[in-house]
Formats: sequence, structure tokens, C-alpha cells
Amino acid sequence: MIILLTVAIAPGLALFSYLYLRDQFAGEPSKLIFQSFVYGAVLTFPILFVQYVFNAEGVFTNSFMQNVLFSSVIEEFFKWLVLLIAVYRHVDFEDPYDGILYGASVSLGFATIENILYLLEFGLETAFIRAFLPVSSHALFGVVMGYYFGKAKFSKSHKRRRWIGWALVSSVILHWAYNSSLYIYDNIIYGAIPFMLFLWWFGLLKVKQAHQLSMSHYGEDPSSIPSEE
Repeated sequence: MIILLTVAIAPGLALFSYLYLRDQFAGEPSKLIFQSFVYGAVLTFPILFVQYVFNAEGVFTNSFMQNVLFSSVIEEFFKWLVLLIAVYRHVDFEDPYDGILYGASVSLGFATIENILYLLEFGLETAFIRAFLPVSSHALFGVVMGYYFGKAKFSKSHKRRRWIGWALVSSVILHWAYNSSLYIYDNIIYGAIPFMLFLWWFGLLKVKQAHQLSMSHYGEDPSSIPSEE
């Protein structure tokens, strides 16, 4: 059991560590990062419950609508709602790159619990492929969503609603495309893997852009960047 939990948690921890270590503006780690992870972990259960109810009631007669479109919308909507309500106006949201960290934290909280439940049911044989596909994809959806929250937080007021809306729309589109790549192609070499390569490129592009926004936010003056002391 300990081995299984370690394997389930390790991919999310590794991905978050990579994103956190790239944050050159970080001072002391904010407790909001841990809280965001917990929020995402707790979200897993109401999301799974809603999906179960819709499946049991036969709301969708089309499997594509249920397994691809609906799951994309509901998962990203709940994560977006948590970021909007619990994180967006928080005092520890200090610069645009923080959006990346908080978005990834919420998504990785969800992905980690989902991964634990999946590995408990299907065993360690699927651990590697899940680390590469579901866990990393959720992290990157969170990166993109968090990027737009960071952009909204530090934009002029008349642009904020647009960026907050785009945080949801962009992550839903990416999640839908990822689910579609799994649904349409049985062989992940033709579907999921090419899409994941694109998603990594796009996610890292948003990380780079968030760094640039944060540099602009601090006026590119090293003395204005929070100290680690």
C-alpha cells in the first residue's frame, strides 16, 4: 500500500516541484499553495459523484458527450470555481506567475487523488502511462488556467472578466482535445502522445510568458522582487 501511494503521489509532486523551482520571484512558500492542493484533492469526490449520478441516470445517451465533453467541462469548471472563489483575491496572489503555481496546485490535487483511486483499482502496471498522460495533462491544464488568472489579476479592470472567462474556456478546450485524442484513437502513439507533446509545448510557453509578466510587474528591478530571507 505504501509503495502504491508513493507511486501515485510522486508524479504530481515532481511536476509541482519543477514549476515551483522555476519561480524566481518566490519568497517563503505560501500556505495557499498547500491549501490549493487540498482544495483540488477534495474536489475529486463531488466531481466523481456528479459523474456517477449522470451516468446512473442515463443523462447522456452518447458516450462521446459523456466521456469526452461533459467530463472536460465539469472537471475544469470546478477547478476554475475554486481558483476564482478561494485564490484569486487572496493576499498571497502577488504576481502573475503565482497564477501558474495555484492553478497547477489545484489541478494536481485533483489528479493525485484520481491517480490514487485508479491505481488502487487497477494496480501499479498503469503507473507510468498515468504519470505521462492524466497526471501531467491535468497539471498543464492548471498551468494554462492559472496563467490567465494571473493575467486577469494584474490587468486593467476592464480586461479582467475577459481573462477570467478565458481561463475556463482555454482549459476546457485543451481538456476536450485531450479526451478526444484518447477517444478517437485506440493507439496513443497516434492520438494522445502527439497531443501531449503539443500540450507540454503550450504549457511551457505559458510558463515563460508568466515569467515575463512577473518581470514587468516588478519593473525588472531585482530589489523589488521579494527576498527569500
